[in-house]
Formats: sequence, C-alpha cells, structure tokens
Amino acid sequence: MSRNVTEHTEHHDQSAVTVLGLGPMGRSLAGAFLDAGLRVTVWNRTPGRDRELVARGAVSARSAEEAVVASGLTVVCVVNYDAVDAILRREAVTDALKGSTVVNLTADTPDRARDAAAWATEHGVRYLDGAIMTPVTTIGTPAAVFLHSGPEDLYREHQPVLQALGGTHTHLGDDIGRAAAYDIALLDIFWTAMAGYAHALAVARAEGISARQLAPFAKGIGDILPPLFEELAEEVDNGTFSGEDNPLTSAASSMAHIVHTSEAHGIDAGVMRAAEGLARRAIGQGYGADGFLRIAELLGGRQ
Repeated sequence: MSRNVTEHTEHHDQSAVTVLGLGPMGRSLAGAFLDAGLRVTVWNRTPGRDRELVARGAVSARSAEEAVVASGLTVVCVVNYDAVDAILRREAVTDALKGSTVVNLTADTPDRARDAAAWATEHGVRYLDGAIMTPVTTIGTPAAVFLHSGPEDLYREHQPVLQALGGTHTHLGDDIGRAAAYDIALLDIFWTAMAGYAHALAVARAEGISARQLAPFAKGIGDILPPLFEELAEEVDNGTFSGEDNPLTSAASSMAHIVHTSEAHGIDAGVMRAAEGLARRAIGQGYGADGFLRIAELLGGRQ
C-alpha cells in the first residue's frame, strides 16, 4: 500500500528528492536515487506506475503539489514541455515550488527551456534544465550521460544528488537553453543515422541481402564516423572544408547511385535526393573540390 507524504522537508536537504513522471526513464531515475540511499518521493499522472518503487522504499504522493513539498529538489521527466507545464503551472503546484529547485530532464526545444526558466524566475522557483543523452538501461551506471544548463551555483549545489544518477554530468553554461540545444543537435545525428540505416536495410533487402548479413558491414561504416566527427569539426569551425580525400563531386556521384538503385526498386529516396541536391547546389556554387560538410554552410544560410 502506498505511503503518503505528510511533512514538508527543508529546501536544501541533500538527502531528499522528488521525481515527477514515471515513464520508463522516470522510473529509472527514481530507482537510481533510491539505490543511492536518498529519500525519494514520486508522482505520476497515471496511477499505478509507482508500485515497484514504493516496494523499494519510495514515498507515493497523492498529488503533484504534495510531491514537490516533500523535497527541496524536484526532478521532472515527462514526454514534453506541454506535459511539464500542465503539471508545474497549476497554481497549487507553483505555490508549493516557491524557493525550491526544479531540474527539468524533459526533452524539448531550447526556446521552451528558456520560457520555462522565465516562468520559474517569475514565480520564485529555482530552475535548471537538462538532457539525458543515453538510454534507460544506462541510468545509475557509468555509461549514463547527462547535460545540464542554467546557473552554475545552483548546479553545483545539487550536483551531489544528481551524481546519484551515475555516469558523467556536464554543466554547459548559464544559458538555460544550452542543454536542449545540444540535445536537439545530437538527436539530429541519431535519428538521421537511424533513418539512413532503415533506408539501407530496405535497399539491401530489395537486392536479396538480409539485415543480419548487412549488419557487420554496417557496423564497420559506423566505426568510421567517430574519428571523422572529430577531424571534420575542426575543419568546419575553421571554415576549411577540405575535400582532398573525398570531394563533393565524388560524394554527389555516390549519392546518385543510391537514388537510382532505390527508385529502381520502388523505394522512396527522398532523403538521399535532398542530400544529393545540397551537394550539387554546393558544386554549382564552385565548391566541388570541397568536402561534404561544406553543405553545413548552405543549410545555415551562409552561402
């Protein structure tokens, strides 16, 4: 049977934390706090998701306002900022949060993070934004990766509790939208790569190659990327875009082959057509000898 929160804790008590949102990630966050020996209060809009956590020692709050009163630090992890607003911007919850800290680990956009911070300041709530860059299974382990942004002194104050989540924690600066900006950029890499993999599997299957047959070689392609990320990042920041090893003219030719083969099998090649189009646009502007990342300038409207 769930235990209910009845007493208010001091705002700077480093032994207590509240978690709002008990989806798979929220449950993992709460579990990691419990494993670290913290007093954990939990709440979720959908009842019943806290049973396992309560069995492990968490306290189940009857309402969001009751949950946030229980701890000086509230960690929020829900589907998006619309859900955050629906929870935190209710008058009773806002009043209960005054003087305490919210660490928002919900994924959304930099603008929404800045709006949330402005709301928090207006209502006397101390606010940090953050991003979780690794899967649920990494939480509480050395493999977890967290990004944080907002006032550094506030981050340092709560860092000991946040460290209970495991892994590495990086404070990116006072700009509250910084963590969300990193999150968007990094997820852009992930989902673009996953879309490319899905397309590759469709083309391979059309040519009689199973996903399992392709996978070891796909991994080899993936292994090429990390050193390229490091090398090409420096070139992009310096504006050099060397194409000595693989010029845009060669890249565009390769992309055309992918488009042709895909469409010959009736497979949508829209994503690759878009990439090829950017490459040929850069070539048309006289950058054919440059490397592929010259298109970053085009995408950013700098050409």
